[in-house]
Amino acid sequence: MTDDRQQFAARAEPLRRELLAHCYRIVGSPDEAEDLVQETMLRAWRAYPRFEERASMRVWLYRIATNVCLSALEHRGRRPLPSGLGAPADDPHAPPGGADLEVPWLRPIADALVTPESADPAEVAANRDSLRLALIAGLQYLPPRQRAVLILREVLGFPAAEVAEMLGSSVAGVKSLLQRARARLDEVAPAPDDDLAEPGDPAARALLEQYIAAFERSDVTILERALRTDASLELVPSRTWFAGKATCVPYLRLVMGAPGEWRMAPVWMNGQPGAHVWYRGEPFGAAVLTVTGTGIRRITVFGFPDLIR
Repeated sequence: MTDDRQQFAARAEPLRRELLAHCYRIVGSPDEAEDLVQETMLRAWRAYPRFEERASMRVWLYRIATNVCLSALEHRGRRPLPSGLGAPADDPHAPPGGADLEVPWLRPIADALVTPESADPAEVAANRDSLRLALIAGLQYLPPRQRAVLILREVLGFPAAEVAEMLGSSVAGVKSLLQRARARLDEVAPAPDDDLAEPGDPAARALLEQYIAAFERSDVTILERALRTDASLELVPSRTWFAGKATCVPYLRLVMGAPGEWRMAPVWMNGQPGAHVWYRGEPFGAAVLTVTGTGIRRITVFGFPDLIR
């Protein structure tokens, strides 16, 4: 048994990071994804003595992880962002809605937890693209099995026959689920920006620095210059969000307060630049920026102090 345990750990642990990314794409919460990876590893370890090597260890673990995730989603709704629950607010001077903690909000995940250890830039870029906040939000609109098929086929590139075996389905069933998932995602997901900047790009770093400087100095003009005209601002866990620079800027001016009240540290989450945020010395949460070659396209603020670890 000890030899089996050591052998299992040696083969399974190198896959933990990508399994975490997989579970996160399906469930939209890093904490829940970590719990599901733990459950996956426990189930796999118990079954390992009966593992017959008919598929690779990686395929076998993905099958277990996918079904663990699907079981977890059986009686739960999607994880939204505010923009998925209603129209944007039209009065930036009105108090924002209070925190709605009854909603199982979508939460961001740190790149450091899920970035492949491979130094292959193409693999790292593909992983970031598959974790963009807008994509994860869009995936939440899909029924769980459609979500799983789309990720397994189009993100991870598993053959239809392997996906069918993972889900206890047929190849025809997998193709049908994939077709419906693509159509639904085209309806609900925003059109991708052609000029999205990668977190390591100088332009992305400069825009992140401007965002941080604006809050720490309480100077909204710095941020106003960085925002695109069509910029949007989402405030999780409230249902409030703003669309357009003309409404975002007045609201930001109201909340900036005095210089020094906000402190931020750069962080990369969901393949995008962002910041861990402290307010008056206390952990506040995190902000994730969608940045393009022409400025900041979206700011998503997550008021969850436990995001700072």
